[in-house]
Amino acid sequence: MTQPAFSIEPQHDAVRLLHEHFEATEPEQRPHTLPIALWERALLGPLADFMSRPGKEFRARLVRLSWELAGRRNAPPAELPLIVEALHAGSLIVDDIEDGSTYRRGAPALHHSYGLPLALNAGNWLYFWPAELLSRLELPPVTELALHRVIGRTLLSCHEGQALDLSTQIVELEQARVPAVVATTTALKTGKLFELAAAVGAIAAGAPSTTVRALVEFGQQLGTGLQMLDDLSGLTSESRCHKGHEDLLGGRATWPWAWAAERCDRLVYNRLRELGREVTTQGLHPEHLAEALRQALGDVGRHKVHDHLHAALKALSSALGPSRALDEVSHEIISLEHSYG
Repeated sequence: MTQPAFSIEPQHDAVRLLHEHFEATEPEQRPHTLPIALWERALLGPLADFMSRPGKEFRARLVRLSWELAGRRNAPPAELPLIVEALHAGSLIVDDIEDGSTYRRGAPALHHSYGLPLALNAGNWLYFWPAELLSRLELPPVTELALHRVIGRTLLSCHEGQALDLSTQIVELEQARVPAVVATTTALKTGKLFELAAAVGAIAAGAPSTTVRALVEFGQQLGTGLQMLDDLSGLTSESRCHKGHEDLLGGRATWPWAWAAERCDRLVYNRLRELGREVTTQGLHPEHLAEALRQALGDVGRHKVHDHLHAALKALSSALGPSRALDEVSHEIISLEHSYG
């Protein structure tokens, strides 16, 4: 049976390649000639812990999908999808520190397990490891240069989006400005990493520029749609209400706020914003605000997510033609919509 393009699997390749890096038999391939136990305590242990935690691996799957849609029939080398997953993992570790999060992927956030200094260093190390992974692929120089450039642009964009996210309080934004702020933050933080996943697979596979552009646009729209789904599920899914409450307590500018700003009149929206202020500054339980947002939105959010994701699939199918791989992605997206509640 063909594996679905976005199925969930542990990151076995990540842990294997981490150990290869620190335990290389050739001296010139090792970071230093110190005993491995020291590296286990300093860097390898925290990294292997985090990278072995089960995640959805959407970005790795998108690398493989782009590789296949570019015409390759063999599997891409393990380093290729790991380039994007390493960057994503690094961003999660740093985000958890900046957001004061306590858990990630079913276990304590890395800075709670190993302390802030080691966790921060590990997260930053993951921003640089992709350059080493890329060099292992021995791609044509022009291809390697193109990938270095797109990785660099992505890192700049993601940090810009994170800065916007950290500095923005939803209760301080004008109603008319909220949708643009949410869309921009999502495009820079989430969309750009999905763009990168699509670009890495397509460029490494030698796809023509028209195919690369179509896949990059799909990656951006897929990332945006999944962020919409993630934000919405924090309000609508009982199993993910902790995530929604965390967003509300942090005063984050999320997609439910964007849809409310577009849908609600000034009086209703101001009442929502006042509840938001009471949650962030006066100790009101966030469920009061969550319920108010649910009532204000009705089914609008679910329709927005569905229409966005399926428009992205339709655009890619129009650009590249229908394929088995796209059919699998379509089925998986439908399953995701149901699984998020």
